[in-house]
Amino acid sequence: MNAFLQALQGVGVARVLMLLMVTASVIGLLGYFGTRLTQPPMTILYGDLDPKDAGQIVSRLETMAVPYELRAGGTQIFVPSDKALRLRMAMAEDGLPNGGSVGYEVFDRSDTLGSTRTMQNINLLRALEGELERTIQSLSKINAARVHLVMPKRNLFARDKQESSASIVLGMVGGNRLNKSQVMAIRNLVASAVPGLKATQVSIVDNRGNLLARGGEEDEEGMASAWSQDFRIAYETRLTKAIEELLEQTLGVGKVRAQVTAEINFDRITTNAEIYDPDSQVVRSSQLVEERSVSAVSNSNRTVSVSNGVPSSEGGGGAVATANNETNERIEETTNYEITKTIRSHISESGTVQRLSVAVLVDGSYTENSSGEPSYEPRSEAEITQLTALVKTAVGFDADRGDSLEVISMPFARVELIAGEEPPLVDLGKGDYFKIAEIAVMFVVGILVVLMVLRPLATNAMGGAAEFRGVDGGGEAQAALAAPDGDQEGAVPQLPPGEAQMEPMPPSQLDNTINVANIEGRMKVSSMKRVGEIVESHPDEALNIIRNWIHQEA
Repeated sequence: MNAFLQALQGVGVARVLMLLMVTASVIGLLGYFGTRLTQPPMTILYGDLDPKDAGQIVSRLETMAVPYELRAGGTQIFVPSDKALRLRMAMAEDGLPNGGSVGYEVFDRSDTLGSTRTMQNINLLRALEGELERTIQSLSKINAARVHLVMPKRNLFARDKQESSASIVLGMVGGNRLNKSQVMAIRNLVASAVPGLKATQVSIVDNRGNLLARGGEEDEEGMASAWSQDFRIAYETRLTKAIEELLEQTLGVGKVRAQVTAEINFDRITTNAEIYDPDSQVVRSSQLVEERSVSAVSNSNRTVSVSNGVPSSEGGGGAVATANNETNERIEETTNYEITKTIRSHISESGTVQRLSVAVLVDGSYTENSSGEPSYEPRSEAEITQLTALVKTAVGFDADRGDSLEVISMPFARVELIAGEEPPLVDLGKGDYFKIAEIAVMFVVGILVVLMVLRPLATNAMGGAAEFRGVDGGGEAQAALAAPDGDQEGAVPQLPPGEAQMEPMPPSQLDNTINVANIEGRMKVSSMKRVGEIVESHPDEALNIIRNWIHQEA
C-alpha cells in the first residue's frame, strides 16, 4: 500500500486527476453505450399531435410509468416498440387523441347552470363541429379535419329563410387523394348530421389547397356525373379482374394481362306512356229515354174579318173549323264504355353499356433448347380461339352493339436473375440497418477512446511511476544510482529515452562489453547527467533510495 501511494506521489496530482477524469468519462460512455444497446427500439406512438392531445398523452404515459421520447417539437411521441399496440388500445379507451376538438363533453361541466341561452347555442355548435371532426378523422386516408358550420338564426317574421352551410378542411395522410365517391360520402355525412343542411352546401378543401367540392354551385346533376365516372371505373376494373382470374387458372399466375374500356350511357331518361286498347272495352253505364206527345191542331178556311168575328143568328161563326191531332215521339239512348288504359313510367339511371373494347395479352410457353436456355413458343391458334371464347362469355360480348375483342400471345418482359444468386438468409428492414450502423459506430468510438486516450495516459502514468519508484530498489533511477561507474557486476546501464536499446547479452560477455573505454565513458556521462536531473527534481525520492541502500548494506 505504501508503494502504491509513493507511486501516486511520483506520478503527480495533475496526472492522477486527469487519469481519474478520463476513466470516469470512459465508464460513463461505456454505460451509455450499454444502456443504448440494451434498451428496446423506439417506435412512433402518435404523430402530428395537437399540443393539447400531446400533453394528455404524456401525462397518461407518466402515470403508467412508460418511457417515452418527444420529437418534432412535441408533435411526435415515441415509445418502446413492444408496448406500442397495447398503449394505443389504452389511449383509445380514454378517448385519446381527440384531435384537439371539443365534443359533447363540453356539457359535462358543472358550471353550465348559470350559462345563458347564447352560450348554450355556441357550445352546441362547438360540440357538433368537434364530433364531426372526430368522425371524419376516423377515415383511413384522413389525418386531421376542421369543420366550420354556419347555422343561421331562425327569424319568426322573416319570409326568406337562409340555408345552412359548412366548410371542411381535410389533412391527408402522405400523398393520398380522395376520389369523387369519397368526397360525396363526406358531404352526405355532414349534411345528414346538421339540421337543414344540404349536401350541395358543403365545401371541402384539402391541406394542399385543392378544392374537392364546391358548395352552393353543384346540383344533383353534378353529383350524378361524379358518381357515373366512379361507376365506369369500377365496372372496368371488375371486368379486368374477372378476365385475369379466369385465364390464370389455365395459363398460370402472372401470365395474362387484360384491359377493358367501356362506353356507358348515363343519360337519365324518364318515359311516361298511356296506352288505350280499343278492342278491350266494357259497358260502364247505359241510359234510355223515350218521350211521346200528342197535340190537336185546328184548320179553317175563313179569313180574318169583322164579319167573321160576329156571331151569326144561328149561333155560330161565319166559317167552319176542322180539328187534327199531331203526335211527337222521341227516343234517346246513352251508353258509356270503359276502355283498357295502361300507364307506364320508365326511369333509366344506372347506365347502359354502349360499347366494350377488350384487349388481352397472354404469355406463351417456354421450353429448354439444346444449349439449356429457355426458348419461347407462342400460343397456338386453337388455344387463342378457346381463350377468346372464354373472354367473350366473361364480359358479355355483343357484336351487334360494336364490341371489340383482341387476344394476342406475346412474350412478357422478364427480369433475369444473376447466376448463383440466392435470397438472403436474414431479411433485415430499415430499422435493423440503422441499429447495426449504430452499434458499429459505438464500437469504433470505443476502440478509438481506448487507443487514443486510455493507452497514452496509462503509458505516461506507468512510465512516471516506474521512473520514480525507489522502494524496492528497481527501475532506472536505482540502476543509475547503483552503478554510476559500472563496477557493480550485473548492473546494466539504462539508455536515455530515444536511445536504441541493445539486445541482452550473456553475463560472460557483459563485462568485456562494459569495460570498453569508449562505451563506458559515454554511459558514465549520460548516467551521471540523468542521475543529477532526477536528484534535483525529486530530492525526496532520491533520499528514499539512499536510505534503502544504507539499510541493505547494514
